[in-house]
Amino acid sequence: MPTKSPFPDVHIPDVDLWDLIFNRPNRDFPDQKVIYRALDSTRNYTFADVKNLATTFGQGLQKVWDWQKDDILALYTPNDIDIPPVIYGAFYAGGIVTPANPGYSATELAYQLENSGAKALVTTKAFLHTALEAAQQVGIASDRVIVLGVDTDATNGCKHWTSIRAPSGAGPYPRRRAQPEDLAFLAYSSGTTGLPKGVMLTHRNIVADLLMIQGAVGEWYTSADDKFLGVLPFFHIYGLTGLVHQTLHRGIEMVVMPSFDMETFLNTIQQHKITFLYVAPPVIVRLSRDKMVDEYDLSSVKMITCGAAPLTKELVDTVYARLRIRINQAYGLSETSPMTHCQPWNEWYTSIGSVGKMFPNMHAKYMSATATGAADEQELGPGIAGELWLTGPNLFAGYWKNETATREAITPDGYFKTGDIGFQDEFHNFYITDRVKELIKYKGFQVPPAELEGKLMESALIDDVAVIGVQDEERHTEVPRAYVVASSRAHQRGDEQAQARAIVLWMHEKVASHKRLRGGVVFIDEVPKSASGKILRRVLKERSGQDVPLGVMSKARL
Repeated sequence: MPTKSPFPDVHIPDVDLWDLIFNRPNRDFPDQKVIYRALDSTRNYTFADVKNLATTFGQGLQKVWDWQKDDILALYTPNDIDIPPVIYGAFYAGGIVTPANPGYSATELAYQLENSGAKALVTTKAFLHTALEAAQQVGIASDRVIVLGVDTDATNGCKHWTSIRAPSGAGPYPRRRAQPEDLAFLAYSSGTTGLPKGVMLTHRNIVADLLMIQGAVGEWYTSADDKFLGVLPFFHIYGLTGLVHQTLHRGIEMVVMPSFDMETFLNTIQQHKITFLYVAPPVIVRLSRDKMVDEYDLSSVKMITCGAAPLTKELVDTVYARLRIRINQAYGLSETSPMTHCQPWNEWYTSIGSVGKMFPNMHAKYMSATATGAADEQELGPGIAGELWLTGPNLFAGYWKNETATREAITPDGYFKTGDIGFQDEFHNFYITDRVKELIKYKGFQVPPAELEGKLMESALIDDVAVIGVQDEERHTEVPRAYVVASSRAHQRGDEQAQARAIVLWMHEKVASHKRLRGGVVFIDEVPKSASGKILRRVLKERSGQDVPLGVMSKARL
């Protein structure tokens, strides 16, 4: 029988995100509460500021750009306090938002723009060149590329987002109220096919996840007593829900970091008395080892929530012994808006290694993990590890323009096949032990091997290739490694170390940072494949521990 969450169900109202955030009657903080604060503290937005700026931008979209319901606005930007009002301005006009990784190349960004059908693009001055190149590739006019942040751009004629506003007396342009089942976000998540898939998240999905977080672990922080640090990327649904939306919903001030830098991270915690952080495992590793940590007062931090990969008891113990900071773990997926599990704050040490308890309103079951199709899938009994299937009001609506992938991922009775193997203990704690899917998880990013293989096959140095994830003990994460059948041209370049270095550097320029070949290159005579031509990654995994990769670059280079 499916397992139900141990938390009481919470009421999910039939509203869109705008109504949940701005029009609810039971808000426990004032309009003038600062919600988003820039890192240098010279810029900040109160709750009222966000609503007013979003309204002005939404009216401008309708008047200046003739924005229609379900038009899609793309974001290609690092974290900035302008992002929330831009998002809610798009919602005001009835639009959908698709956030893109600012580490994308022009080609990668163009794919998302074209696949989503985005009508406009928001970026920053620093990323404008790539944004314009991608926009040109897909036919988005340059006057539909706008910038946010403190810097404007005069050389390319791109307007600042605050200039997109209806002229005085031009209205009225009332808000286009979304239905709960209307799409709010297209969050692109890479799949095993090699091309990113648009995860369709509705207003109800995000509304539900916010209320479910509040009903599970949200009781431990309040508007009056807490302050978040916005270091997770806002282009990822984890940062969008956990930081952008949750702080606005709960009235909690957040100091926004454009990107991670250890010294800035530590100084910001000390200066602003940060009480709560969401991070990925590499940050925990730095907190346990970096001598710089001793120079800062981090005593304001009540809890750090870590996701993306399991933490060992030894690592948690080390950080707690050094800093007296508690660390709990969480779990989620883009397809679940994203958070589904978290260790309760008062149980952070009793279930180390687990991802905690399932959120309210959710059900789970464990199924036999097979590769031969639904006919062989069977529900497993208590205590038996299997593939985790989840259902709840935060479950996505499907994959954008991909009915086949949707049917494969969501069962007829509404369960999402997570692709993760795990089990539940007698205290309702969930454990994730392995993955069915072949995705490489680098610091929380999903890296599809097939996408990297397709890119590598464009190189004249390679005749055939297979990519797998290998564990990097220094970085505490998986990294991509390429198993390469070298071309005759590669052999002409000299020794294998030089060949491997050339391949790694070539790839370095072709993909986003998280997709680079940090695991190096291993040359092989033939890629192991099945009779049907499918790469046998299992064979490469089995030998990977004994292989000595070539072309591995230093951290400074990669």
